[in-house]
Formats: sequence, C-alpha cells, structure tokens
Amino acid sequence: MRQTTIGPLVRLQALRATSVRAIGLLLLCTSALATSGSAPAPDFNLPVRGGGTLSLAKLKGQVVMINFWASYCGPCRQEMPLLDQMAKKYKSLGFTLLGVNVDEDVKDAEAWLAKAKMSPSFPILLDQKHVVRQQYSSYGEVMPMSIFIDRKGNIRDVHRGYKPGDESAYLNQIRTLLKE
Repeated sequence: MRQTTIGPLVRLQALRATSVRAIGLLLLCTSALATSGSAPAPDFNLPVRGGGTLSLAKLKGQVVMINFWASYCGPCRQEMPLLDQMAKKYKSLGFTLLGVNVDEDVKDAEAWLAKAKMSPSFPILLDQKHVVRQQYSSYGEVMPMSIFIDRKGNIRDVHRGYKPGDESAYLNQIRTLLKE
C-alpha cells in the first residue's frame, strides 16, 4: 500500500524536476538567441555626469559599448580602470564606451568616483530612474552588464558580470566590430 502512495508522488516529483530543467534550458536557449543575433539597440537620451545629455542614436557609425554599473557593485568597481584604458586606446578608431550608472542617488556614484580617484575618459550617463536599464532588461539584470553595438546600431553581444580576465573577451569583441 505504501509503495502505491509513494510511487505516484515520486513520479510527480520527477516530472516536476524534468519540467523545471526543460524550462531552464528553454530560457537559456532563448537568452543565447537574443544575444547572439543582431537586434537594433534601443535608443535613449540620458544626462551626462558634468552636464548635457547624450543620445545613443548620435553615435551611429561608432562601435559602442554600453556598460551598466553601480557604486555598490564590487565587480563594477574592479573593471572600471580597465574600461577606461580600453576607451582611451580605441577611441581614435571609432570606439565609444558609455558608462551608464544606475545608482538612484547620483551622490553615491560621485562619492565612489572621488574615493577611487577615477575620472573616466568616457561619458558617465546617469540612469537614476532605471529607464534605460529597463529598456535593456531583456538582456539581463546582472551587474555589471556590457552591451556591444556595431556601427549600424545593432546589438551584437552582451556580457553579463565581470571577473578578472573578462577584459580579453571585451577587447576581442571591440576589435572584431571595429574591423567590420
């Protein structure tokens, strides 16, 4: 009697586990398709740290890397000096890096930049209300997140998170897009 009660329960749990794995695989495949293709990058206008505004549409013809970051994000802080080096090195070849800060209080970003003695050579855009982050949320919510856009304005790659050594992948993507 006990075996007949446990049998269906075990089968139900196995079916649930298989369903969860199948859904996870489907989501992974969908994510891979979304980032490996070429979709138009959503345009935006954001205030620039220090004054003015910047529109992504005005950068068509450039290879653009949008890096979403926050002052509270350890990996974001770790990669910032490396991003600055890349921005300086490839700017003359038609590369533009945009740092989109998503701190709700600009003072947090300013305090971290001052403390780290960072004065990036690339524009820091302020997305306090997460408008642009929401536009790009289908590519993930991981911080930092970098979106690579080709000269035609299409998203070509998305990199989620940061660990030492990821800058090699960034450089490979930048070089590939600059050659096109």
